[in-house]
Amino acid sequence: MGSTVSRYMPVDSMKTIVAAAVLVFLNLGAEGTFAQTLFFQDKTITVILGGPPAGSADLRTRAVINMWRRHIPGNPTVVMQYMAAGGGRQAANHIYKVAKPDGLTIGSMGAALVANAVLGEPGVQYDIDKFTYLGTPDSAQQYLFITHRDAGLTNLEKLRATPSVRIGAQSVGHPIYITGRLFAYLIGMKEPKFVVGFTGPEIDIALARREADARVNTGDSMLRRNRDWLEKGLVDIHASIEIPKGERHPRFTQVPDLETFAKADREKKILDMFRAFRLAGQNFFLPPGVPKERAQILLDAMRKTFSDPEFSKEYHKISGETATPLTAEALEKVIRELPRDAAVVELFNKLAGADSLPAR
Repeated sequence: MGSTVSRYMPVDSMKTIVAAAVLVFLNLGAEGTFAQTLFFQDKTITVILGGPPAGSADLRTRAVINMWRRHIPGNPTVVMQYMAAGGGRQAANHIYKVAKPDGLTIGSMGAALVANAVLGEPGVQYDIDKFTYLGTPDSAQQYLFITHRDAGLTNLEKLRATPSVRIGAQSVGHPIYITGRLFAYLIGMKEPKFVVGFTGPEIDIALARREADARVNTGDSMLRRNRDWLEKGLVDIHASIEIPKGERHPRFTQVPDLETFAKADREKKILDMFRAFRLAGQNFFLPPGVPKERAQILLDAMRKTFSDPEFSKEYHKISGETATPLTAEALEKVIRELPRDAAVVELFNKLAGADSLPAR
């Protein structure tokens, strides 16, 4: 029989070729990652804020980017640009429609980014489900509905029975105004009057001067600005909204949660929607279409920022608030699962408006 040529390669030779192929593959991957890292070197990242300079949103944003830039490979420069028109809609529309999706333009906007889109506000030209979210530094909060002791509204029965209780707020549509309307609606108050035109601290003065009977405030603000009100018993606290659900400030654990007043499924969904809007916080987001590798670098940098032991100190130092960060994955889940039923949206818009509270 004549000799034959084997179709099988020696085992050692096969191992050598496979090892070489794996090495080439890993090197190509490493080169790709390195190239993306180098992309940010000596570049300038512009953070477009959907709000004015020197406000709370500006301080929260600065508190994040001061540390975030340190965790971006390549040590890029980070600058801020302000687009406050339309309550931030100008900024969100710009990020969605105009900004180049190269990872060098990033949006920063409060909960209105999500709320405006879900509630169908005019001028919204973006799709919240197509942004890439990086996370938010402030998600948790506990809102309190309080009345001044001199108003004589010492319990829920008196609060419900007294007509025309004056509730102070900043302006129609402001988050504190909407929260006050939500409290009044679910508590079942009798034709309350909403007195607007104040700043936050001015509402406190209006209460003290008896120009208003009630207001909404956060637990943190109460302890920071009005601790003496609590210690001297100058206010009555009637109800609270926990965000996220079940997370209470230890100082206010005995206050009834507003959800216990919700009667119908629609009313519970209103609270779910409200919580989702607030959980979105001061969120950071990228335009649609940013290359996955670049987006991932920015995501990783934000994750490292939130876990940095110095972040909480820096955030409190600049913003005066306690950081309650939410990761990109958690934020996307909140946005994906928030109620968007037409009936719930309609009711929320009525609560956010200037007309009398709707009937229950």
